[in-house]
Amino acid sequence: MESKPAMTSQEEERMIEDAFREVLDGYLKSNHRKKVEIIERAYHFAKEAHKGIRRRSGEPYILHPIAVAKIASQEIGLGSTSICAALLHDVVEDTEYTVEDIEQHFGKKIAQLVEGLTKISGGIFGDKASLQAENFRKLLLTMSEDIRVVLIKMADRLHNMRTLGSMAPNKQYKIAGETLYIYAPLAHRLGLFEIKTELEDLSFKYEHPAAYARISEQIRESEARRAAVYSDFSAPIKEKLDEMGLVYDAKARLKSVYSIWNKMETKHVPFKEVYDLYAMRIVFDCDDQSKEKSICWAIYSAITDIYKLHPDRTRDWIAVPKANGYQALHLTVMGPDGNWVEVQIRSRRMDEIAEKGFAAHWKYKIGEGDEESELNVWLKTIKDILDNPEPSAIDFLDTLKLNLFASEIVVFTPKGELLTLPAGATVLDVAFALHSQLGIHCIAGKVNHKLVPLSHKLSSGDQVEVLTSKSQNPLPEWEAFLATAKAKTRLRQALRKNRQPVVAEGKKMLEQWLESHSIPDNNAVISKLLGTFHVPNREELCYQLGAEEIVLGDFLVKSLKKQAETQSSGLLSKLLKFNLKSSSKNAQTPKPAADKPQINTKETYELHYDENGSNFKIAECCCPIPGDEVMGFIDDNGDVVVHALTCPRAQVLKAGFGSRIVATSWQKVAGKSLAHVHIDGIDRLGILQELIQMISTHLAIDIRKLDIEAHDEVFDCDLWVRVGDVSVVNALCEKVRSINGVQSAARIH
Repeated sequence: MESKPAMTSQEEERMIEDAFREVLDGYLKSNHRKKVEIIERAYHFAKEAHKGIRRRSGEPYILHPIAVAKIASQEIGLGSTSICAALLHDVVEDTEYTVEDIEQHFGKKIAQLVEGLTKISGGIFGDKASLQAENFRKLLLTMSEDIRVVLIKMADRLHNMRTLGSMAPNKQYKIAGETLYIYAPLAHRLGLFEIKTELEDLSFKYEHPAAYARISEQIRESEARRAAVYSDFSAPIKEKLDEMGLVYDAKARLKSVYSIWNKMETKHVPFKEVYDLYAMRIVFDCDDQSKEKSICWAIYSAITDIYKLHPDRTRDWIAVPKANGYQALHLTVMGPDGNWVEVQIRSRRMDEIAEKGFAAHWKYKIGEGDEESELNVWLKTIKDILDNPEPSAIDFLDTLKLNLFASEIVVFTPKGELLTLPAGATVLDVAFALHSQLGIHCIAGKVNHKLVPLSHKLSSGDQVEVLTSKSQNPLPEWEAFLATAKAKTRLRQALRKNRQPVVAEGKKMLEQWLESHSIPDNNAVISKLLGTFHVPNREELCYQLGAEEIVLGDFLVKSLKKQAETQSSGLLSKLLKFNLKSSSKNAQTPKPAADKPQINTKETYELHYDENGSNFKIAECCCPIPGDEVMGFIDDNGDVVVHALTCPRAQVLKAGFGSRIVATSWQKVAGKSLAHVHIDGIDRLGILQELIQMISTHLAIDIRKLDIEAHDEVFDCDLWVRVGDVSVVNALCEKVRSINGVQSAARIH
C-alpha cells in the first residue's frame, strides 16, 4: 500500500483552518448566544501552545482539540464556554501554560472547566493504586462541580476512539476495555445515546475485529430483505398518522453491531435468529409541550388498532422519565412477518433530549426541574461512593458499575414519595436510600401492605414500608442482596465501624504473640499466617483473632521463624495475586517479579508451547481455548495469564490495570483444551446414542463428561470435550445441529 505524500505546511495550515471553520459554522447555526470572538481567541491560543506537536498518527496536535470542540458543540449541544474549554483542554497538561494563565485570558468559568479536565488526565499514583480507577474517581468528583467537565471528557474519549487505529495493540485493548466498562455506561446514564452506541461499536471493533467485520457484512447482506419487511410493517402506520394530520418522521432504527453481537452471545443464537434487528421510531412535531403526552397515546392507540400488542412490553417513560431525563412511549407489536417489533414514540423535544442528554435541556430552558434533580440525586450517590474511605481499585469500579449499568424501577414510600432504583433492588436498598440508620436497623418490610423479608426484590409501582428494630445490627451477608451502590457503601461502613474494636483487640493479640515467640512482624511472616488460616488480608486475620474464630498455636512457631529467615518472595507474590482476585480492601498493583524476563506490552505476545511447557497460563474464570479472541494480563509473578476478551474479569482488568495488558496471538499450541457445549432439542428414542456416536466415532473427539436430562418431550444436554482449538468446537456444534430433533448446540463460555 502506497503511503500518502507528506503535506506542505501551507496545506496543513489550510486543513487546520477548515477544521476550525466547521466548528464555528456549526456553532453559528445553533441557538446558543453568538460569542464568536472568545472562541476564536481560544483557538489561536491553543494553536500557538501546541505548535510543532504532532499526534501519534502524524497529524498536527491542534486537530484533536478542534475535533473535541466540534463533538462537544454539534453532537452534545454545548455552548461557547464548553467549546473554549474543549479547545484548551490539553494546554495545561501538555504545555508550559498554567490554569492561572487560562483564567487571565479567558475568565474563571473556562479556567475551572480546563482545570477539571486536567485533573482527570493528570496525576501520578505509582504502584499503590490503579491509575485508571483513580482517574474515574476524579472524573466523577468533577461531575458534582460542573457536569460540562464530564460531557467534554466524553467528547475527548469519543475522538480518541475514532482515531484508535494509530495506537499500539495493547493500548487499543486498554482504551477499548476502559471505554466499554466505564465510558459507554456513563454516556448512557447521562442520556448521550448516540455517543454511547458509537463508543460500544468502536470498542467492539478493536476488541473483536473478526466478529465486527462478520456482523457488519451480515447486516449489509440482509439490508434489502429488512427494508422490505419494514416497508410492509410501517405503511399502514404511516397511513394512520397522515390521517391524524401529524407532522412526523418515521424511520427504522437498526440495532448496533455491538448489541446484535451481545444478543448472539448471551442467547447463544446465530445472526439469522436475531429477529429484533430494528425498531421503528416515530418523532412528531409539537409546539405545545402540554399536548405531547396525549399525542403519544393517540399514536399508541392508532398502532394497536392495526397490530396485536405484546402485553408485557409497554414502557411509559413519559409519566416517569428515566433518571437521565429520557422520555418516550415504547410498545411492542406483532409484525406481519410474525416477529415482534418495538415502536418508540416521542416528540421532537423528547428526541433531542434522548440523543443529546442533559445538554438539550439547556436548549429548552428547563431549569432545576424533575429531570435535573434526578441527575443531582445520582451525582450525590456517586459522591457517597467516592467518600467511602480507600476502596480498592477493582472494588471501586465494580461498585460504580452497579449504578452505571442498572436499568431502573420506580417505587413509592407510604407517603407517596417516589424513589428511582436499579432493577433488582430490595427492601433493604429502599431502607438505605431513605437513611443509613434505617438500613442498619432494618428487620423486614411491607410491600403493598404485605409483610416481606428485607431481601425481597421489588417491582416498579410497589409501595414499600421499612420496618426497623433498635436491636438489629448489620450483617455481612446482607451485601449479597443489595443492588444499589449507596446501600453497599453504607453497609460496608457500618460493618467496618462494628468490626474496629474486634480488629484492634486481634491486632494487640497478634503483636503480643509474635513478640513472645521472638518472631519478626514482616511481610513473609504475615503472608504465611494468611495462607495458613485462608484469610485475604491482615485486617481479616486480626478480626478473626479478636473474635476468637482462630487461635495462634505453638505448631506455627517453627515454620514462621523459618519463613522470616528466608523472606520468601514467592509466597508474597501469591498473596498479592490472591488479593487481586478477591478485590480485598488492601488490593494494590505490585510490580511483576524481578527475576522474570520483562514482557514488552507494546508488542503482540505469541502464545506457544515448547519443550519446557507453555509461555502462558489459562485464566480459570473463562478457560479460553486456542482460536478464541484473547488478551494477556501480566500477573504479579510476571506470567502472562490469558483471558477471553468476553470474560467479565478481563473487562475489569482492562479498566483497572491497563498498563499490564498485552495483546496476544495464538501460535501452534499443542495439547487439548476442555470445552463445554450445551445442546437441547426434542426427545426421541435413540437420540443420545446417535449423538455420542457422531461425536466420538465420526468426529473422533474425546468426551470427558456428559449430563443429559429429559423433561417430558424435550431434552437438555451438557457436554465437556477435549479439543485442539475453537474450530473443532464450531464444527462439532454444526454437525450436532444436523441431527434430527436437535434444536440448538452452542459452546458455553
